[in-house]
Amino acid sequence: MSRAATGLPFDDIRNLLSGLPPADEEARAAAAAHTASLAVPEGSLGRMAELAEWFASWAGMTQPAITRPLIAIFAGTHGLAAAMPGAEPDATHRLVEQYAAGGGAVNQLALETQAGLKVFDLALDMPVPDIRAHEALSEAACAATMAFGMEAIAGGTDLLCLGAAGEGGHIAAATLVAALFGGAPGDWTDGSAFANEAAAAALATHEGHLADPLEALRRVGSRELAAIAGAILAARFQRIPVLLDGFVTCAAAAVLHKLEPSALDHCLAAHVSAGPAHARLLAAIGKKPLLEAGIALEEGAGAALALGMVKSALAIHRGTATRDWL
Repeated sequence: MSRAATGLPFDDIRNLLSGLPPADEEARAAAAAHTASLAVPEGSLGRMAELAEWFASWAGMTQPAITRPLIAIFAGTHGLAAAMPGAEPDATHRLVEQYAAGGGAVNQLALETQAGLKVFDLALDMPVPDIRAHEALSEAACAATMAFGMEAIAGGTDLLCLGAAGEGGHIAAATLVAALFGGAPGDWTDGSAFANEAAAAALATHEGHLADPLEALRRVGSRELAAIAGAILAARFQRIPVLLDGFVTCAAAAVLHKLEPSALDHCLAAHVSAGPAHARLLAAIGKKPLLEAGIALEEGAGAALALGMVKSALAIHRGTATRDWL
């Protein structure tokens, strides 16, 4: 993915994508050998074995454990939200306040799974312009927001769960995915007339400028989408496994996938949301969800549920007796 330097903000992102570190295949092989030694019928652990071996390959340890999981929620506001039917002023602000007060579903799951929870306020008082008529971000602002997202792991973590919050964010994500993969807007939205019309209008406004995934991200995306993409990229360089939450989070991941298909090798889809769009998107980026719980929240709740599943997989892999013990 390398290209000649031009001094443009996105060049740094492209350069990072050209040098992605691979998984530790020796650790994966050692973990697989340990799986084969367990005193259980061959193949009986199903996806539990696959999870343990995937995690081992990124942690670089044969029998790893999760001790510092982090749920990171990126919250942004959207100019088009004011036009949505039943729009509530400051809806995103109230969501962030709810998380701060410990009242969100994701808060309860963070407590249950002993995960850290960080909510990143992405200039909530300054919504990105309405993408139906304007560019969401300049190239410099989009690259800077991606860089901000990269700082999500600065405090340290050994597994990153990513989620999003923001009224109108699902429409921006649907528009971005339509730009990346094609299809009618209704293939990617929640199916409402407003969402379909808004996505179609945004695609028409920016027609001819959406072939490049980063350009599509800045034009029809949002701050939370850019920040999540940055967090995924930073986690890759720190070899931190990632659990992707709902449709919005996976839309951000799709930008990296389109630029470099291997960019999401350290990521798993935590769950598939209610409605068909998320399932279509997971198929497009080659991810099989860990859970099918019908969750429509985008705040990281599905990723937090899947965190418990990954922890259980590692506990089985680490603690089950081997045949030598019998």
